[in-house]
Amino acid sequence: MDGQAGDPGRAAAASGVQRQDASALRISDHDRHQVAEVLRQAAGEGRIDLDELDDRLEATYAAKTYGDLVPITHDLPVSGRPAPAPVPPLDAPEPVAARHAASVSVMSDCKRRGVWEMPERHTAVAFMGSITLDLREARLAAREVTIDACAIMGSIDVVVNAHTQVVLDGFGLMGEFSEQRPKVDPALDGGSPVVRVRGLALMGSVHVQRKGPARPPFLRRGTASE
Repeated sequence: MDGQAGDPGRAAAASGVQRQDASALRISDHDRHQVAEVLRQAAGEGRIDLDELDDRLEATYAAKTYGDLVPITHDLPVSGRPAPAPVPPLDAPEPVAARHAASVSVMSDCKRRGVWEMPERHTAVAFMGSITLDLREARLAAREVTIDACAIMGSIDVVVNAHTQVVLDGFGLMGEFSEQRPKVDPALDGGSPVVRVRGLALMGSVHVQRKGPARPPFLRRGTASE
């Protein structure tokens, strides 16, 4: 008798290997064209704008495996059209969140994007430079966190999602300390985290803006995190 056929553990292990390798399989031009058609349909329906369409099409035709294609259409309905959806690798490690208590920019750029851990208090100082604090995928250490922002002839931009409540407690001196026009409507409830931004914009700017979900890393341009 075949030992593997009579051993459920081995059969399950073999099945697991197949599932784990599914996302690593190479795709064909036909697969790329299918995804491109889903993207064009989404753009025609107004679900993504033309800039996003260009970015996603570029990523589609640069993709090598089914795993590369999954994030490109993960937030889009496919309207009955078949789209590659391989099972992700088993036991995939969780992204490691770096903890940042401060961000400093002196005649340079500092960007915090993607998955990172923000403590209950974060200090941001921009002197003739720029700082971007994107909190849409950040892990907040408390339900209410505070950003102490000081922009001197520089800029500090804070990005939050629709679910986050923002409280501004700062002022501009020959500068601007404000919440920008949101890109998405707020969706606040009793469990919404609170981000309090306080400090000073001296001949510079401190801006907070509400935006939609962050793009996958390979769809971003010039977004290297520090």
